[in-house]
Amino acid sequence: MYQKILLPTDGSKYAEKAAKHAIWIAGHSNAELIALNVVDTSSLVGLPAEDLTIRVSEILKEEGHKSLDSISKLIEELEQKEEFKTGVKLVKESKEGPPADVILKTAEEENIDLIVMGTSGKHGLDRFLLGSVTEKVVRSAKIPVLAVH
Repeated sequence: MYQKILLPTDGSKYAEKAAKHAIWIAGHSNAELIALNVVDTSSLVGLPAEDLTIRVSEILKEEGHKSLDSISKLIEELEQKEEFKTGVKLVKESKEGPPADVILKTAEEENIDLIVMGTSGKHGLDRFLLGSVTEKVVRSAKIPVLAVH
């Protein structure tokens, strides 16, 4: 049923829960799993010094790579427990831009069949004012989205 599954990840506990679901689905459907970390550099525009902006951007990218590496480790752990019969083919990608837009664009470019992502856990006024990446993806995606809380 699924050939390609997109797993946006930011390293949060919600992203890890979503990763377990995505890995399980990919393992049972023999689908390729694309783990995607999006670095949102738009929030760095107002920083006073260019050196500071560059350093913060480097830190965000490094954290993103760590979150992608954790997906590889999680797959290894689940394979050792024999949660599924076939190995999961993992592709790791890191991109920059507004997260929801990058996720939707990647899904289209990669011909993704399913997006699996964690919720941010925002509630109340924060969610109303800021919105959430997951909510934007759910509302705009043309393919199924599994949102894991």
